[in-house]
Amino acid sequence: MKNFLAAAALAVVVATGAGCYKTQQGGYKMGIPFSKDTIESRYERPVDQVFAAAKSTLVDNGALIAEVAAKTPDSAARTLEARINERSIWIRIDEVEPRITRILVQARKISGRGDVDLAAELDKQVALRLR
Repeated sequence: MKNFLAAAALAVVVATGAGCYKTQQGGYKMGIPFSKDTIESRYERPVDQVFAAAKSTLVDNGALIAEVAAKTPDSAARTLEARINERSIWIRIDEVEPRITRILVQARKISGRGDVDLAAELDKQVALRLR
């Protein structure tokens, strides 16, 4: 009975602790899937202006890795990928309405755990650049 309980407890730990999470670019990475890692904000600015502010924020804080302009039939989202202090950052910018732009800032540690504090800090820096 003790072995069964130990095996069941181990199975629960493995099932909740290991897995994959989805990035803002649409890909999947190994990590902890149920960890909060994304901050969403909306600004009454054009997409190009928010994109420029996000890009300059990432360049000032770390290294910009990729810049993707994915045009799908339902949206024209732009995505930035960066590395800051050994953390992976993805920022997705898309238009919700003609004058409303949505920005999703996602931050993950090297271990795969979410870093919502860094995501919130980067979102704040983008907002300050838009002033």
